[in-house]
Amino acid sequence: MTTNNSRYKSIGITILMLTVTRIIWRLMNPPPQLPADMAPLEKTASHLVHLGFYALMLAMPLTGWLLVSTNLKFDVPTVLYGQVSWPDIPFVGFLTNETGHEIVEFVHSKLAWVAIGLLALHVLGALKHEFSKEEGVLKRMLPGLFGKTAPPQAPARGFFIAFGGAIVLFLAIAFLPGLLSGNSQPSTLETAQAEQVESNWTVDYESSTIAFSGSHDGSTYQGSFGDWSADIFFDPDALDTSKALVTVQTGSATASKKLYSDSLRAGEWLSVQDHPQATVALDNFRPDGADYVGDATLTIKDQSVTVPFTFTLDINGDTALMTGSTSVERKPLNLGQDSDPTGEWVGETVNIDVTVKASRKE
Repeated sequence: MTTNNSRYKSIGITILMLTVTRIIWRLMNPPPQLPADMAPLEKTASHLVHLGFYALMLAMPLTGWLLVSTNLKFDVPTVLYGQVSWPDIPFVGFLTNETGHEIVEFVHSKLAWVAIGLLALHVLGALKHEFSKEEGVLKRMLPGLFGKTAPPQAPARGFFIAFGGAIVLFLAIAFLPGLLSGNSQPSTLETAQAEQVESNWTVDYESSTIAFSGSHDGSTYQGSFGDWSADIFFDPDALDTSKALVTVQTGSATASKKLYSDSLRAGEWLSVQDHPQATVALDNFRPDGADYVGDATLTIKDQSVTVPFTFTLDINGDTALMTGSTSVERKPLNLGQDSDPTGEWVGETVNIDVTVKASRKE
């Protein structure tokens, strides 16, 4: 379902860009005059049908784009062909409600019938002129087959302008909003909250990872956070006073597909714009056989859950390597509860795997 929806969006935007190309080409290369023996009413009807086709080629993808932009229930980002993020239409807040969305959906669905009607008129008109004594379509397109000489035609022009204009428009829509918005997310250094934990370990972030995984539509997805900081005080001989605080920049989440990465930034998931950070506080460490276990309190979007975090720790002199894992449920953290509250498409459980390499502070 998600794949088909993404393909539908991609095709729609492609049609929109090709239509822009066609309109620019048409303006630079006017069509030949209609046959002189056509009645004035028929000429007017022909022009109106052609204008209707151009309006329809614009209206169908535009209303589809508007439909996606006003959908509150399924706020799934648009990623063209799985590669290019495509923004919603701006300044349509007055339609971003149930009534407005239903109106847009009704108009978009009925345009198919308009296309069928215009196509029928176009075909009937072409057949009428083709099989009459008039200079029909094929007679004008292939005059040599009908014993006529083709009238001289001016060479086509504007190829680079037409396609170049459409490409510039595409790039402006796809990338300009991101460039203008910039990165408003606080930096890790500004929000590390080091004062809350007096660290006795320095993390080697190049050799450390926070990864997550789960299931979507029967397949496994994987991802990781690229920007985070950890303040750790840990002493195997003083577990009762050991603790750690991890601050994660939610906007640094990337997943195995770009659609997943973009979805994670949306409001119903990590809500990066309103909640640029998530935190994990770890304490109450205790031995668990050859391993350790601690309580991890994860806070995302002002929602918190506490889960056990089991890990192994290998301390070799002044170097330590920790590998641990835990899992959380989406519902208590209010993740994806608008579009998939029952876990029909996205699995309820999110697995988290952590590797930390650190050196002892002097």
